[in-house]
Amino acid sequence: MTDNTRIGIVGIGGRMGQALVRAVQDAGAAAELAGGTERAGSALLGQDPAVIAGLPPSGLAILEDPARLFAECDAVIDFSVPAALPHHAALAAQAKTAYVVGMTGLEDRHFEELNKAARHCTIVQGFNMSLGVNIVAGLVRQVAATLGDDWDIEIVEMHHRMKVDAPSGTAILFGERAAKGRGVALKDVTDSGRDGITGARKRGDIGFAALRGGNVAGEHTVIFAADNERIEITHKATDRSIFARGAVRAALWTRGKAPGLYSMDDVLGLNA
Repeated sequence: MTDNTRIGIVGIGGRMGQALVRAVQDAGAAAELAGGTERAGSALLGQDPAVIAGLPPSGLAILEDPARLFAECDAVIDFSVPAALPHHAALAAQAKTAYVVGMTGLEDRHFEELNKAARHCTIVQGFNMSLGVNIVAGLVRQVAATLGDDWDIEIVEMHHRMKVDAPSGTAILFGERAAKGRGVALKDVTDSGRDGITGARKRGDIGFAALRGGNVAGEHTVIFAADNERIEITHKATDRSIFARGAVRAALWTRGKAPGLYSMDDVLGLNA
């Protein structure tokens, strides 16, 4: 075993992939870029991922075959699409390679695949990899646990026009923490997509609103509203590099860890 962690990146030629390449570089001697993949037919296949990310040549070439990537890495970071997750999770389990999952839009069936693969390899799944977001999530849980359900909870998020899922994974993370603070299941209290004559707000519900426009990297506000007073907790991301740094930190954290499905709370020591 080498002293550094050999990190691979799925979708290495995209904007997030390039940010991850730079984050691996910024991690210094602890991390080494081991390769990356792009979809079949991509014009980026065979190109040097470091050059695409604006860095000096790495001598690597972008691959099409994810099986080869998982076999050659200590950890693979995946911000791609949910449809690819079952295949990639199976490859991670087969190669016993750590798998860091940062994509959003996951459903129960995806978590079933992650739990199955986690019997054989180390997996870190996070709806948002940023340190700040995970600190805010802890605050949301604490505030929700302290205040009664006479305080309404609303979560408002805004992202760039190209985002395809709503509400965002981070908004769902905040909703889950708020629900956990109140000792309820989020699915039982979610209120989203209000339109038309909806009637009065139901006591105890957690509301979601999603805004899309421009190139916003991500803005989230959790509102606790009672009669005559309001608490707002906000996180604003101005660049996707914060997610890349967190994902690389998660990949480094997996070194030597037992197989299992972990969260960013585990990575950041927030469960201690």
